[in-house]
Amino acid sequence: MAKESQKEVRVFAPATVANVACGYDVLGFAIEEPGDEIVARFSGKPGLRIVAITGDEGKLPTAVEKNTAGVAAADLLKHLGMSDRGIELEIHKKMPFGSGLGSSAASAVGGAFAVNRLIGEPLTKKQLLPFAMAGEASADGAWHADNVGPCLLGGMVFIRSNQELDIAQLPVPENLWAAVVHPDIEILTKVAREILPKEIPLENATQQIGNLGGLLCGLMRGDYELISRSIHDVVAEPRRQKLIPDFYRAKRDALGAGALGFSISGAGPSVFALCEGEDVAKRVAAEVSRVFSEVPLGNQLYVSRINPLGVHEISAQ
Repeated sequence: MAKESQKEVRVFAPATVANVACGYDVLGFAIEEPGDEIVARFSGKPGLRIVAITGDEGKLPTAVEKNTAGVAAADLLKHLGMSDRGIELEIHKKMPFGSGLGSSAASAVGGAFAVNRLIGEPLTKKQLLPFAMAGEASADGAWHADNVGPCLLGGMVFIRSNQELDIAQLPVPENLWAAVVHPDIEILTKVAREILPKEIPLENATQQIGNLGGLLCGLMRGDYELISRSIHDVVAEPRRQKLIPDFYRAKRDALGAGALGFSISGAGPSVFALCEGEDVAKRVAAEVSRVFSEVPLGNQLYVSRINPLGVHEISAQ
């Protein structure tokens, strides 16, 4: 456990895949990379300050009340009656903006976790959830834990209620891997939400619920065939795919290379495939990368187990 005698804490907050096809706003998982690094240290000046941001190309504000990491950390300190405590934050962005990989969630989680760790861990990880949620909500106004939850807790997380923050970690089959590819375009969450249908036909709703239930059962039973049959999104993917060049060709080739299922990560443009085994995941990632390269679009590949740790400390002084 961190002690208050520590002067500095550095943490890593991982990227996440939200929705996981059929689990719109209620399912997400963490991957091993990319992610953000947040540094928290004590300062002789009272109050919370953001003293450095790197990797953001000057896009992010250093004002605490306008920054996701700052809002999360400030809300935590206010809750603990420690708003005057002198603390400095550094934010090192190591993942793209508007990627569909939970960039704002990673910063918010990292800010809350780093400060909590620095001051001696008065709260558990799960107790940090509302503060990290407030941080992410300050960026896009949305209140859903399918990025924040897995980034904070690790693994695959199911959210029964976003309003009540009633969440549960799910068991994950040992050999389940993710292949994630991020094409070099940006899709704003606001835009991706605006194109979604306002009403869902009963037939589609029933199919989506069945797929979600099947996916949850498949994960708990370690049934890869059931997982594969269930990774289908009939609500968001049909609308959002048009924002991603050659999406359906990428999906066809991913499934042809052995993916269990393929869909859009969060609001996109990143896409993901769940796979049985590392070799399959690497082959799938290479096929999807090839499709985007032929568009042509630059892209980044991430092949990862489902990350069981979530946010964690990587160094302390």
